[in-house]
Amino acid sequence: MSQNNEQLVKKAFIAMENAYAPYSNYHVGAALRLKNGVEIIGANIENASFGATCCAERNAIFQTYSQGYRKDDIESIAIVSDGKYLAGPCGICRQVLSELLPQDAPIILSNGKETMVTNINELLPLQFGIKDVL
Repeated sequence: MSQNNEQLVKKAFIAMENAYAPYSNYHVGAALRLKNGVEIIGANIENASFGATCCAERNAIFQTYSQGYRKDDIESIAIVSDGKYLAGPCGICRQVLSELLPQDAPIILSNGKETMVTNINELLPLQFGIKDVL
């Protein structure tokens, strides 16, 4: 793994410390790197109304867009957890990433013991997107 990816994973683990997970006790952090070097973080935030819960990677990408950045500005994203197993994004997050992340952007997954670099095409083949609704 490249030094840039290692640094992004470390940033995601720092973001994970901000997770609010009183129900699942499963903490997730994300760090998104833009092409200009800016890094934006997110953590999972749970809610007693479970549907109102938001995953770390969605928090990071929504913050990115809220700050005026768009898909072409994004270089890569790291998503980390404190689970025993390497965890990929949930289905909702895969759908969001498929529309808001460049198709070739590296998605780095880690649990501190194991790391994998993938992309949205591998995680979500046959994506449903804007082409399907226009």
